[in-house]
Amino acid sequence: MPNSQSVFLIGPGFVGWNVLDLLLAEGYPISALVRRPAHAAQIAKSGVTPIIGDLDDHALISAHTASHDITIHTATADHVPSVAAVIAGIQQRKREGKKTIFIHTSGTGVLDDGAWGAFKGDKIYYDNEPAAIDALPDTAAHRDVDLTIVRASKEIGEAAKMVIMIPPEIYGFNPAHRRLTVQLPMIARLALKRGWVGHVGKGLAVESQVHVLDLARAYVVLLHHMERTPSEEFLANPYFFCENGREFSWKEVAEHIGEALYEKGLIKDKTPRTFGEEDYGELWGEATGNVFGLNSRSRAVRLRELGWEPREKSIWESFKDDELPEILKGEGLDGFAWKYSASQSTE
Repeated sequence: MPNSQSVFLIGPGFVGWNVLDLLLAEGYPISALVRRPAHAAQIAKSGVTPIIGDLDDHALISAHTASHDITIHTATADHVPSVAAVIAGIQQRKREGKKTIFIHTSGTGVLDDGAWGAFKGDKIYYDNEPAAIDALPDTAAHRDVDLTIVRASKEIGEAAKMVIMIPPEIYGFNPAHRRLTVQLPMIARLALKRGWVGHVGKGLAVESQVHVLDLARAYVVLLHHMERTPSEEFLANPYFFCENGREFSWKEVAEHIGEALYEKGLIKDKTPRTFGEEDYGELWGEATGNVFGLNSRSRAVRLRELGWEPREKSIWESFKDDELPEILKGEGLDGFAWKYSASQSTE
């Protein structure tokens, strides 16, 4: 049955495309901002109205926000201008006497404690304790965008329900879309190039995690909650974490990737090493330690209270069964890896 609430989704990529699928199944009319005509054609096949543009097109984003009841931003956690455009559209709706729901996607990089792999942090953040999140420094990753939303929400008041979804390390694979996350595949590809797998510093820093399909379901659970809940709740606390109850260290990442590549005969040494600064250029440059060496420990109390529960496979099972085969296809190594591994098993 068609849903009367229209959705404008910004960035139907690795995360957003999965959210889009679930909303389509519930009958929401959806428009989605995409950069490439080829991707526009893909999502149009499923009944979405594609809007070709980019995140810097203020007028385009503002106009479509103003003409939709719900806006969901899943393109990036670090683009202030696109969020400012969304807020401008929400303000226009307020002037017209219309209410708006806005879900923005941030990330638990905001919790980075500067460990650079040196230690496992003790600090765990809970989304039902907003004061600890509000106390994070304004200079923290993603915080400039998050604060833009928090301040706008207070200014706009009850005319809009505005929240910030804050996922941790996102993994997983949807064969219908064939899109991968960034961090683990990046480490695996560098290992294929170097012949060994690495981590930043001692690799002791830990992160929470969530499968992309569990995360997509969380957006829908949150949206339904927002549709039936007064705006006061979100003005008091706009933050929602989303994690599956498990954590990993970056040394464990290196160990699991190393074991998987070694089993296929693709590297000769599965023992993790510490990345040198000369490796950072092929990872995240100067931010490599922040991306691959942070403590980022979060607990999704609020989503669980709404009935959301993670149910997808573990990060290691997902990497070995789903993501690694896709990485090897992209590197042209899938056939080689199978043959080499098979020959080893008969020795």
